[in-house]
Amino acid sequence: MPYSCVRLRIPWLLLPSKLLSPPGLPAPPCCLQPGPVEGPRKRDSDSCINYTIKYFEDESMEIFWDVREKFPDMNVTMFYKFDEEEWKQCPQYTLHQGYNSVCLLHTEGDRILISIRDTNGTKELYFSDQEKFMFFQPNPPEHVSFQWTDDEVTAKYNPPKFGQCLKLELQYKSKFDKDWQHRKCSGWEIKTQGFDPAICYSFRFRLEFICGVASTSEWGAESFWKNATALDSCAMDESKSNSSTVLILVMTGLLIIFIILLCVCSLQRIRKTLMPVIPDPQNIYSVLFSDHNGNFQEWINTTGNLLAHKMLECVEECVVEEGDGLQVIKA
Repeated sequence: MPYSCVRLRIPWLLLPSKLLSPPGLPAPPCCLQPGPVEGPRKRDSDSCINYTIKYFEDESMEIFWDVREKFPDMNVTMFYKFDEEEWKQCPQYTLHQGYNSVCLLHTEGDRILISIRDTNGTKELYFSDQEKFMFFQPNPPEHVSFQWTDDEVTAKYNPPKFGQCLKLELQYKSKFDKDWQHRKCSGWEIKTQGFDPAICYSFRFRLEFICGVASTSEWGAESFWKNATALDSCAMDESKSNSSTVLILVMTGLLIIFIILLCVCSLQRIRKTLMPVIPDPQNIYSVLFSDHNGNFQEWINTTGNLLAHKMLECVEECVVEEGDGLQVIKA
């Protein structure tokens, strides 16, 4: 399917004054440098330790480090400060195999200084000075809007912050697609053509940060659309289609049965008109041969007596007019 992107420009002045770095800026070295607590710190890239910083939209930050190779028997501590504030120890650690490995904190400025120290916090082992913006970790996009025009879909998203440094990624598929179809744009709007209005599609989105250390969000929750109509799931749409198909088949079957019965009744009427049924005397005169041995006179007398007896049981009312009154005579 062909698609196009719309990139929305935002002046760099909307970003923090210390973070006016154009997209594509090389990522800073992911290591903490050794040095003393006071005085100038030495920059020795061969002595770096691996670490990871994640800065989230809610102004929280996670700092991961791995010093077990260099200090296998030491439970290190972390101190930090933002801008010109005083040093603070990490308020919350996450343990790995009983050792501090992650610090969870809330940001209080744009520039963070990190100091990894020994267990007592008196001797500095490693040091780093970074801008938190460079480690932004976007959340999955929410409230993505859809616009349908015939077979074209336009997806739009308004990021809460750092929009100039985010790319919107789209994936979609239908029940006929084996894998997700992928679209990516350096902006917040994606136009894609070639959708069938009669088919249900699943859509999902994520964001990619491109201005510092590259990072991507998790894929957002799937949304389901069919011809500009939002659905709870494509499975529900298929079940509705199946139910409609079954209902149509049942109604068609009943109609066919009704037509067949109507034809049978019509044929029977036509047959009776053209070829009337001749009664079989065998059933009528069965008593003549079974009870009277073929004696017709005896049989007719018996039958005549039965008819006369039945006639005697009838009551007939006669009305005779006599003068001005009425007289009822029962016979």
